[in-house]
Amino acid sequence: MRYDAQKYLTAPACASPEIWRLLLGLGLMAGAYIAMGRAYFTLLAEVVTPGAWPQLAAEIERGSTARGMLALLASFGLVILSVGLVARLLHGRSLASLFGDGRIFTRQTLRVATALTGFAGILWLLPEPEALTPFHNIDFIGWLALLPLSVPLLLIQVSAEELLFRGYLQSQLAARFRSVLAYIVLPALVFGLLHYDRELAGPNAWALALSATLFGLAAGDLTARAGTLAPAIALHFFINAMALLYVAPSDTLHGLALYTYPFAISDPSLRPVWLPYDLMILLCAWLAARLAIGR
Repeated sequence: MRYDAQKYLTAPACASPEIWRLLLGLGLMAGAYIAMGRAYFTLLAEVVTPGAWPQLAAEIERGSTARGMLALLASFGLVILSVGLVARLLHGRSLASLFGDGRIFTRQTLRVATALTGFAGILWLLPEPEALTPFHNIDFIGWLALLPLSVPLLLIQVSAEELLFRGYLQSQLAARFRSVLAYIVLPALVFGLLHYDRELAGPNAWALALSATLFGLAAGDLTARAGTLAPAIALHFFINAMALLYVAPSDTLHGLALYTYPFAISDPSLRPVWLPYDLMILLCAWLAARLAIGR
């Protein structure tokens, strides 16, 4: 069966598959993240110069500067801590068990990363739609200088989300239910719903939520086929690197991007162009990852 490998992530969850335990775990994660987040941002407010915190807080909220984006990405480390604490205290699982077998994880990471790097090279050679022609945002030398910070922090961000949705939620649901509607589709729907932001994206909020949901389905499919989080993390890193480090919308999360698109994320006039383009890239990247793991 195509999802036989899911058992390698599900096995550690079978000792505590109760739904009440899963719901309690999610609640505890949210509480732990909120508590640690308050401490984190309080610390940031203490280290900046007096009176500078409101400006930095706005930069973090919009991701409009390099320091704002770095602080935002770093905050996802708190998600990893929250997931690890709940997995250990409530389920008796180690954080490593959410990633899958280490040797297989490493091998699959190399294969999928190689495939997606090749795909990125093809995309770079292909012309983009004229409406998506980007503008320079950061000078190239400055962008390169930021990569030693931005790349590891982006890896923390994507790993945190995959640990929560595919490592924890998907494996715990798979331990309780046999249907893919429960352990792949449901986490993808939750993932998409959490990306619905009417205030940020305006009339495009539903399109962003749809894109996130489809990504969740792709990541869940790869995880169940691979038996590790490696393909999902690699795919997530590829998508977010394209959207946050290479080219980003002009009004949000562009602080680390080399280029910006000539439109805001809330601009509905560009939706017929960028949404199909975005989904095409996701589809091709998912297929490349599947071919890389051979499943």
